Amino acid sequence: MKVIASSIRKGNVIEQDGKLYVVLTAENIHPGKGTPVSQIEMRRISDGVKISERYKTTDQVEKATIEDHNYNYLYEDADGFHFMNTENYDQVQVPKDVIGNAAAYLQENMTVKLSLHGVLPVAIQMPQRATLEVVETEPVTKGQTASSSYKPAILSNGVRTAVPPHVGVGTRIVVMTEDGSYVERAKD
Repeated sequence: MKVIASSIRKGNVIEQDGKLYVVLTAENIHPGKGTPVSQIEMRRISDGVKISERYKTTDQVEKATIEDHNYNYLYEDADGFHFMNTENYDQVQVPKDVIGNAAAYLQENMTVKLSLHGVLPVAIQMPQRATLEVVETEPVTKGQTASSSYKPAILSNGVRTAVPPHVGVGTRIVVMTEDGSYVERAKD
């Protein structure tokens, strides 16, 4: 299916020279003088090579047909990450480079959206938030309640983040899976 380059977004899969590419970033640039362009950074699915392309915003780009399905995360081994389709219980193995930075936030039985081209997994969409435990941080400072300064902390998945002063070791917090930033204390 052909679409104009300016409509390409992060996570889309495009076909170029018979190969599939997943879009990592897509930016439309409108210089003061000259033609507007779409700067697209993408990763070749077959071997993980990153390339950066620049198209005129009106250029036609071949968008690959992708099906999105909900999958439950099962486990990780040397071959990659294993997921199960929630509708028909099919299992699929996803290579580590498709998961990328999201790997740290995967938790058992977490439901994610996998994008498949035929039977080949090409992209993953994580839930926006994940609940994790603080395993290491500076001690809680008494009387420091309304301060806007954050302190560094290490979460149960090994990710470093910044948390408010009132959060101590063992506290369960909600973080954004996109960048690991602190949202709130967990309600559980």
